[in-house]
Amino acid sequence: MRLVLLGAPGSGKGTQAARLKEHLQVPHISTGDLLRAEVAAGSKLGLEAKEIMASGNLVSDEILLGMLEDRLSRDDTRGGFILDGYPRNLAQADALDKLLGRIGQPMDYAVQLEVPTEMLVERIAGRAKAEGRADDSPESVRTRLTIYNDQTAPVIEFYRQHGQLTVVNGVGSLDDVFNRIIEALSPAKEVG
Repeated sequence: MRLVLLGAPGSGKGTQAARLKEHLQVPHISTGDLLRAEVAAGSKLGLEAKEIMASGNLVSDEILLGMLEDRLSRDDTRGGFILDGYPRNLAQADALDKLLGRIGQPMDYAVQLEVPTEMLVERIAGRAKAEGRADDSPESVRTRLTIYNDQTAPVIEFYRQHGQLTVVNGVGSLDDVFNRIIEALSPAKEVG
């Protein structure tokens, strides 16, 4: 199964992706994790990405698509994958659609986790404190939510028009949200 997880920063995409990875036995591919690994490695890309991420801005589409193409070419993705953090805009959604078509792995579902804004801010503040994440400073969070609303939210419509979108309430216990996702992905469920 090939999935895209959509939702604002703090919506629980990473947490649920980790659970789905175990349940579906497919790799969880987080562009944030890929970028942080480049930063930790001190690569040229990592140094560029570090500055961009610390300011709350998004790394270029070209860089992310190249990283994803490399990652999706590995053997462990043949049975499917879960994308978390990509696509973030319509250009990325279109480029991803073309890439997946070219490699013969079309997207099955886009799952949107819906969480109210005030809860997102609380979650991000807690995560920033617990993990010491520089990309979760109050300034960068405001920038990321603005970017999400301006650029990423239209991606939801892209997947709706392609008949691949399912919307899941992202509020509740981890188990409740996970069970809602699994139910939404069941073959008897109409996607819409």
